[in-house]
Amino acid sequence: MSDRQKSLSPLRVSPQPVLKIPKSERTRAAILNAALDFLWSQPFRDMTVNAVMASAGASRAAFYQYFSDLHTLMETLLDMVQEEIFDACSPWVTGVGDPVALMEEALAGLVQVGYERGPFLRAITDAAATERRFEEAWRQFLGRFDDAASARIQADQEQGLIAHFDARPIAIALNRLDACTLIDSFGQHPRSRPEPVREALARIWISTLYGAEWLGKGSSDLVRQ
Repeated sequence: MSDRQKSLSPLRVSPQPVLKIPKSERTRAAILNAALDFLWSQPFRDMTVNAVMASAGASRAAFYQYFSDLHTLMETLLDMVQEEIFDACSPWVTGVGDPVALMEEALAGLVQVGYERGPFLRAITDAAATERRFEEAWRQFLGRFDDAASARIQADQEQGLIAHFDARPIAIALNRLDACTLIDSFGQHPRSRPEPVREALARIWISTLYGAEWLGKGSSDLVRQ
């Protein structure tokens, strides 16, 4: 099992999600696991505190010891998924070396996270549409990826690896494409197969940034240019 596959285990939902939470917060872990179980098969709009706590085996009052409402619980899930996505994208965002190979590695990791977490990502976007504070949390989540992608594009532009254009609008467009594609492909059951999704995103990202001639090729020559 790869390091990235291991990193996905805290949110794994088959047969039961297991969260690495201290023993002193077993109830909190049970609530989060119950929410994950619920969202794996049912939409956020149908989730209630009563449903979550019945599955968690605790009282409704216990929920409010840890979360002020369902959107606060969703913020915790967003934080957990955010770190996994950043870890998946780190080869291209911060890596050194062949940029096309790094991008292919990052997209493979991103699609793996999307496949594993698709129903949760859909629930997060659904929750963002129903509460202003959480909508802002989702906006900031996307903004972190826009900042990271813009910085990498600009760095490669300075090295002559990417044509000169305004990096941020391109980064935003590509990141929103990723989000919509992952949620549409993996946000409901049955999920799409990951490999065609990875191939599609790789084709779009690589051709947009580095040129269509690098699709399906090693890019050592690009680095030497």
